[in-house]
Amino acid sequence: MAEGLNPIEAGRKLHEHGEDHGGQTGHGDDHVRVADRHSRIVQICEAVLLALVTMAAAWAGYSAATWGTKSRIDIARSSTLRNLATRDDLKAISLRNFDASTFNAWFIAYTLNSPKKEAIAERRFRPQFRVAFQAWLATDPLHNSHAPPGPTYMPQYKLAAQAQATAFDKAANEKFATGSTFKLYGVRYALITFGSIMLILSVVLILRQPGLPGG
Repeated sequence: MAEGLNPIEAGRKLHEHGEDHGGQTGHGDDHVRVADRHSRIVQICEAVLLALVTMAAAWAGYSAATWGTKSRIDIARSSTLRNLATRDDLKAISLRNFDASTFNAWFIAYTLNSPKKEAIAERRFRPQFRVAFQAWLATDPLHNSHAPPGPTYMPQYKLAAQAQATAFDKAANEKFATGSTFKLYGVRYALITFGSIMLILSVVLILRQPGLPGG
């Protein structure tokens, strides 16, 4: 009779084989669970990173729009102030020319030794110019070689329109400088927005690569 396995010994071999197979299956399940946990952690980190970058991009975009709007407003105000300065400057030039013409008429009458014509010319003086004219006469310009050339050179000669034009021009320069600074801020935030968007796209493309968790 051919020698075979003892039934008891055969049962023990099958039992040992079953335990070995169960142990291998248990190790395989543990490995799968660890891999799944790692994948979930990576996906959570990816979501948090994308959320942070998206928030940064949104904030930078809002800041760029805000500073850009402020820049445009200040530059527009600068242009308005510049127009006002030009208007008052032209008014001051017109008044100065008028004062010069009335003074020339008086001076011609004076050289002609015609008090009547002098009086007519003086009546055409503006009240503000008359103050400077009287102050100029007080310097005795006929005999004082150090006297100013005319009333318009006196400290008393003031043009309100010229002062207003100077103030508007100064304010326009300040607004333009502020607007230019705000524009630089807007450009910087726009670059941050662009960089954030590029970072988001890079992260997404990397995560879509085969073999990566979430890919």
